[in-house]
Amino acid sequence: MAKPIGAKCNLDCTYCFYLEKENLYPDTRNFRMSDAVLERYTRDYIAAQPGTEVNFAWQGGEPTLLGVDFFQKVVELQRRHAGRRTITNALQTNGTLLDDAWGRFLHENRFLVGLSIDGPRELHDLYRVDRGQKPTFDRVMAGLDCLKRHHIEFNTLTVVNRQNSLHPQEIYHFLKAIGSGFMQFIPLVERPAPASDTSGLKLAAPPVVSRDADGATEVTSWSVRSADYGTFLNGIFDEWIRHDVGQVFVQIFDVTLANWYGEGPGICVFSEKCGGALALEHNGDVYSCDHYVYPEYRLGNLTTQSLGDMAASFQQRQFGSDKSTTLPRYCRECDVRFACHGECPKHRFLRTPDGEPGLNYLCTAYKTFFHHAKPYMDEMVRLLRAGQSPADVMQFKA
Repeated sequence: MAKPIGAKCNLDCTYCFYLEKENLYPDTRNFRMSDAVLERYTRDYIAAQPGTEVNFAWQGGEPTLLGVDFFQKVVELQRRHAGRRTITNALQTNGTLLDDAWGRFLHENRFLVGLSIDGPRELHDLYRVDRGQKPTFDRVMAGLDCLKRHHIEFNTLTVVNRQNSLHPQEIYHFLKAIGSGFMQFIPLVERPAPASDTSGLKLAAPPVVSRDADGATEVTSWSVRSADYGTFLNGIFDEWIRHDVGQVFVQIFDVTLANWYGEGPGICVFSEKCGGALALEHNGDVYSCDHYVYPEYRLGNLTTQSLGDMAASFQQRQFGSDKSTTLPRYCRECDVRFACHGECPKHRFLRTPDGEPGLNYLCTAYKTFFHHAKPYMDEMVRLLRAGQSPADVMQFKA
């Protein structure tokens, strides 16, 4: 996951965990990735991939601040170093800077665009504001119109927070109405940094469960409540399972079915181990994960080290395996462990009922959802093994 402009963004979303990462680079004035770093990354990333298709993921901050010219250079470098491999690109954006020049470029180069939108106006504008604290909904919708006008494939990313989590059906129907056929719902869980923290960051670093965290369980006022997130997922699932299987794709439902079927989910948070989703900062620094952009999780810098070597390093392999090996007994014995594998270690700051550290803050949510979805997941697995379409589950009555 490349962040070629670091944490720089034209918005000031209340809940953004990445904006404050600028503080990790106090001497940096220009966060724009240099041509040298960009070429080194392009070359090394392509060379490190084992398959014939290579996907680049561009995030931020807000990557469109770099302008079309930067990404034209990206495409030219990819062509230069691709060899016989097929290159694809995904760009995550808040959509507010998209115009016809962007539309033409994204269409011509077949970028997949992820558009961040948190629901209809009144829910989106609660937290997604600009630097002047003004609402952004109309500008995001103008960006969406640009994507549609230029026939650009897009999906939507919705951050599920304290407020919009109370309106699952409204959000789902809204996203369908604006043409989203692939939806991602990302639960927002952040803790305030302890008063003793000297990093200059306002949000707490992820816990280190193997040696016990500080025990602080307070979350920010905008973080989703675990029970509410479970109800949110159930509400959307009930709409989807009755009407939209095979027509609308909801990432968490797809990956849940994959784990139910035994195929593996394809995303790190529900995998048994993690460590394959490294984050690249604007200056070439490489971190274990974009939720772990802290000095202790820095693997090195690609201007002096091989990207492949950093990905295969003992530090990163240990980071990936810790997800499994540090699970508390309460989780290892859970009947739906196979479906979530403890989810993201970033969220494991609670204690289990018997006092062991490492319980995920969202445990209640996932148990609620997985048990609710179980009859339908079982039926879709049966359909798949019988060579039938999972969409036939819409005829199933639990």
